[in-house]
Parts: sequence; structure tokens; C-alpha cells
Amino acid sequence: MQKELLTSSYDFTLPSELIATHPASPRDSAKLLVYDREKDLLTHTTFSEFENFIPKNCALIFNDTKVIKARLYGNKPSGGKIELLINRALNAYDINVYIRGKVKVGTEIIFNDDLVAKVTKLEDDGSREVEFFKASHKLRFEDLLPIIDKIGHVPLPPYIQRDDDKSDESEYQSVFAREEGAVAAPTASLHFTPEQHERVCKNFEHAYVTLHVGSGTFKPVEATTITDHPMHSEYYDISEDAKKLLDSHMPILSVGTTSTRTIEYYARNPHATKGEANLFLHPNNTPLRVNHLLTNFHLPKSTLLMLVASFVGVDKAQELYAEAIKEKYRFYSYGDAMLIL
Repeated sequence: MQKELLTSSYDFTLPSELIATHPASPRDSAKLLVYDREKDLLTHTTFSEFENFIPKNCALIFNDTKVIKARLYGNKPSGGKIELLINRALNAYDINVYIRGKVKVGTEIIFNDDLVAKVTKLEDDGSREVEFFKASHKLRFEDLLPIIDKIGHVPLPPYIQRDDDKSDESEYQSVFAREEGAVAAPTASLHFTPEQHERVCKNFEHAYVTLHVGSGTFKPVEATTITDHPMHSEYYDISEDAKKLLDSHMPILSVGTTSTRTIEYYARNPHATKGEANLFLHPNNTPLRVNHLLTNFHLPKSTLLMLVASFVGVDKAQELYAEAIKEKYRFYSYGDAMLIL
């Protein structure tokens, strides 16, 4: 079998001290590894220099999703403690969640501010479906958002291994976040300061898509062959401005893997500007529309690392990651960045 299709080809060992538990400050002081595919040239710099590497006549696509306070702590009526992580809204009322603690259909979980979640379905993948109520009134998802903004917690990824604090409310959010619905940040976006984002947008064509990142983004590929992995699905919406750029011949620099999945899903489904995207990019399913990628450094055996390999191949991806480890780049959500040209 081709090694590109073997999950083991995407494994690597990361020293634990290279897992970033806090963001760089200021944001654009993070390291940036630039790889030029045409010249096979690698450059080490900082994110403050990012705009100097953007190719001329190139358009940037950003993901404007906004992270919600998706982690909730509550109790069963019996008093047992429960941790609930909102994954995604299935419709106006039914919410897919992950629950730490034993529950069955009909179990009610009580939170602060008179918020109650009722379990309506147990899914085979370990997730649960719930409906939320306040004062016996069933809540629509948009009515739930201001309540969890008050009582919920920032859903930091499990590898950060600390409780969220006040600073995460702003740090685990891009400066251009606008559309509420993500439970994980589009992390390549976290490096932009307001000033840098404004400069880039002033000097380059740009537009926004929305992809509400779900917790499935952290799910490792457990199948021996990557194509046997059940790819998670996430809600996306492509703005009219983004559609015009994507329908043009202008080269595209995609800010993050989430923007990339959105763009590439649209490239394969050109009449669908909103809906559910479940595209899995890897070396045997390479990009059709994105020319350049800005991204962070991702988990071993993750679909995100396989997406990176769809741009550069599995051997070069491993080579770039080995270089980043050697140079002590910081990995994962709050870590450093890589630009693939």
C-alpha cells in the first residue's frame, strides 16, 4: 500500500515542552516557518514578517467564525457532577454534545442561571444529543448563546492541560471573529494583531468564509488506512465577496486549514455556498483551488497534518515538522505558524 495512505506515515514524537499552553505575546511575535515549494527553500522568521511573504496579486481568505463558551459544568438532580462540551447545533433545538459522566436518555443536567439540558439521544460515537431549557422554556441555539457566554468556559483543547482563565476569552479568538458557533479556534488566525490584519486587508484582496470548527477537528485518525477514517462534518457559509474571489482566476492564500476545507469543498461543489462540509484533504486528494496555505503545527496522525501533506507530500511534511521540532517551534493551537508558498 502507498505510504501516503498509511496512518503510521503521519506519526511523530513531540517533546511535551513544545506544546504551547499560552499564546505568544504580542500575537505576531510567534515564529513563522516559510516553505517555498517552487524553490524548495525554507526560511525561519516571525509572524510580524508574514505580509512580506505574501505573493503579489494574491487574495487572502479568512475564517470569521467565533468561538463560543462551549464547556459547561453542572450537576445531575442527584448531585453528581457533569461536564458538558457543546460540539455543534444540529438544528434550532437539537445540540450535539460530549458529556463527561454517565447519562441516559431523559437525564437532566442542571447548570447555573436556571439552565437545564435534557439528554434526548445517545450516539454510537460517544456523543449525545440534548435540548436546552430555561424556566421550562425550550431554547433555540441562538437564545442559548448569551446564556453560555455568561456561565460557560472557553473550550481549550485537551492538550493544553490547564483550566481556562480570563485572558483566554480574547486570546483564543481571532481579532476578526464575528459569527458565533465554533468550539475550537481557527488557530492560524490567532497570530494576527488588529494592526497587522488591517494592513494586510488594505494591501491585498481578501474575503471571509465561515466554518464553525467542531471538536472533531482534534479527533486522531485511528484507522490503519487514512481513507477509512470517518471525516467529521462542519457547518460552512461562503460570503458573496468570497464567492467572487473563488470564482475568479486570482491565486488564493488560505488562512488556516478551516478556510482551506471550506474553499476546497466549494471547489468540488460550486453551487453550494452554505451547508455541511466533510472534505478530507490528503496526498491522494489534493487542493484544487487553494494555492498557498498559512497554518499551525498539528497533532500526530491528525487529518490536519494530512491536509498539510496534501500540499507538500508526506515526506516533506515530516521533514518540515522535524525542522520545526529541531528549532523548538511551539506546536498546536497556541503555537507557532507555517506558511506554504
